[in-house]
Amino acid sequence: MLKLHGYWRSSAAYRLRIALNLKGLAYEQVSVNLAPVASEQMTPAFKAMNPAQRVPVLETEDGKLVQSMAVLEWLEERYPDTPLLPQDLGERQMARALGNIIACDIHPLNNLSVLKVLREDFGADKQAVSHWYGDWIKRGFAAFEEMISGQSDGGFLFGGQPSIAEICLVPQVYNARRFEVDLSAFPKLVALDATSLALDAFDKAAPQNQPDAS
Repeated sequence: MLKLHGYWRSSAAYRLRIALNLKGLAYEQVSVNLAPVASEQMTPAFKAMNPAQRVPVLETEDGKLVQSMAVLEWLEERYPDTPLLPQDLGERQMARALGNIIACDIHPLNNLSVLKVLREDFGADKQAVSHWYGDWIKRGFAAFEEMISGQSDGGFLFGGQPSIAEICLVPQVYNARRFEVDLSAFPKLVALDATSLALDAFDKAAPQNQPDAS
């Protein structure tokens, strides 16, 4: 069985939970507590599993896999049923690009380690950190919203099923709401989030539904 080492609020682990659920794959969850009081990702045992000391790690027959976007590609290649990428080559590139707006442009700047540096090394208070967090989300979401402006409302971006774009978007919308980011300028993203969360695969992957949620 696949074994997912993650944390209930980790966006990257959230992506993999969605993908595993969409593909109907059974997996065991192992909690890695990222909360500052625990910081289990910094232990020698976890570092031996992932030198980058980040979640998620997916234990598979091909070894211990890291970096969520690379793992999503592995899942697509290893388990091609219920594809995460559309068939059309141009649409496949677009799906990847939209996913990477979240995974490369927004998420790294709002990672726990970055926020910790802002607080401890630069003296940022709660208001400053929230402004930083929200600003990068709004920049990325503005680009995402514009790129899908020609899409009709009420469905998924590339046909009748979600893609890597929705898989990346939904966890980031969760984070935006957690930090009280105003999403009124992004109606298409909000609608897409709602459409996705109506699926059992997304609902089961939601942070509040995880065994280590607190």
